Amino acid sequence: MSAVSAYRLTPRVTKFLSEPHKLLVGGKWVNAVSGETFPVLDPATTDEIAQVPAGDAADIDAAVTAARAAFETGPWATMKPTDRSRIIWAIADLIEAHADELAELESLDNGKPKKAARDVDVVGSAEMFRYFAGWATKIEGNQIPFASADPGAFFGYTRREPIGVVGQIIPWNYPLMMAAWKLAPALAAGCTIVLKPAEQTPLSALYLGSLLQEAGLPDGVVNIVTGFGETAGAALSAHPDVDKIAFTGSTEVGKLIVNASAGNLKKVSLELGGKSPNIVLADADLDLAIPGAADGIFYNHGQDCTAGSRLFIQKKIFDKVISGVVDRAKEIRLGPGLDPETDMGPVVSEEQLTRVVGYLQNGVESGARPLIGGKRHGDRGYFVEPTVFVDANPSMKIVREEIFGPVVAAIPFDNLDDLANAANDTTYGLAAGIWTTDISKAHTLAAKLRAGTVWVNCYGVNDPAMPFGGFKQSGWGREMGHEVLELYTETKAVVVAL
Repeated sequence: MSAVSAYRLTPRVTKFLSEPHKLLVGGKWVNAVSGETFPVLDPATTDEIAQVPAGDAADIDAAVTAARAAFETGPWATMKPTDRSRIIWAIADLIEAHADELAELESLDNGKPKKAARDVDVVGSAEMFRYFAGWATKIEGNQIPFASADPGAFFGYTRREPIGVVGQIIPWNYPLMMAAWKLAPALAAGCTIVLKPAEQTPLSALYLGSLLQEAGLPDGVVNIVTGFGETAGAALSAHPDVDKIAFTGSTEVGKLIVNASAGNLKKVSLELGGKSPNIVLADADLDLAIPGAADGIFYNHGQDCTAGSRLFIQKKIFDKVISGVVDRAKEIRLGPGLDPETDMGPVVSEEQLTRVVGYLQNGVESGARPLIGGKRHGDRGYFVEPTVFVDANPSMKIVREEIFGPVVAAIPFDNLDDLANAANDTTYGLAAGIWTTDISKAHTLAAKLRAGTVWVNCYGVNDPAMPFGGFKQSGWGREMGHEVLELYTETKAVVVAL
């Protein structure tokens, strides 16, 4: 029995799933030019739950053309900022009004528990649009006094203007929330957009498209093209009339996007992979640190770019902490995301299941020892046991490479002076965690860690006002906060002779 039939869905979701799905191009819902579609699977059962259009280069071209027309001749870029703000705020209100529907679609599509999808993904998406609704009226330039000209000879100022047509490619681990992270600031800046959701999880983006229209977004401002990365994604990245690409996903694909974007030197921002260190010092409050370390890797099935997959524990407390993390893993109930008893759903796809299981096997073959887990769970759906490895060393793949699953490698340390070097021994630099009651140690260590975000006595805490992004091969640019507006605006200098 599929999750769709086993659990009662809201009438809107039942209706949505039963309808033919189309692309949103220029304010109209249309089939792919080729007429081709592809199946969307429930990762908890592998059953087909929908068919969506297989958009390709022709559809991307149509969407970019619509976005260009909306930017050059439509009302969005020249609309009063207060009016733009009202529409963005209305999007947030509609997301909240459809919270159950969006949570069910995320759970079906991605596998995550419905409660987590509703309380985190949906709520976070609405708050992202609200935050950037405020920024629509606050994007400003500066008056700049000349350094070398006579005072009063010239008047110089800068303008922040929308960058233009933006291609946005989002991942499958937080489909709705990543769409919100990308769309909200671009809309606030006055850009027009072609959104390409992940082929594994396209449904919430299509549902969101109807909400954008209901909120009063002008035709062509946001266009949504479902399809595969190697076709639709590649065409969007290379398109000569796209001014900027914003991508969240793997570092490997990020490099391909950089190469594809070189044709017209379009601007590129990248939020990529991670292999984040989560560090527990001997003086930490273990009542906080143990569940924090467990949640840091097991939340969202470990499918999180900031997952604390390298757990550094000071030797004198190693056994106690690792025992506590294992106990937390034992309590995790695996099951379909629509089951209210589920704590952890499946990984998103057969490809991801094969990838994670391959790392589990490699870890054992390399000499690491799983204290719990270490294999696939069951024989239906893409479930992986939460896994805690010990006896791992820095040369192992499970320590060096991003797994993107519920798999943590625990590493004891003794010398605090060498800890930062060990934590930084990675090609990534997205996030890190520190657990300590010594505020001096916290600040000192945070300054040494090469990571875009460092959490102290918490993990995975994000806010629309805080910038988010990575060092090294974890990406370019910052999402969220006022800094993200730099990704979607150009600075124009104006000089007036007086």
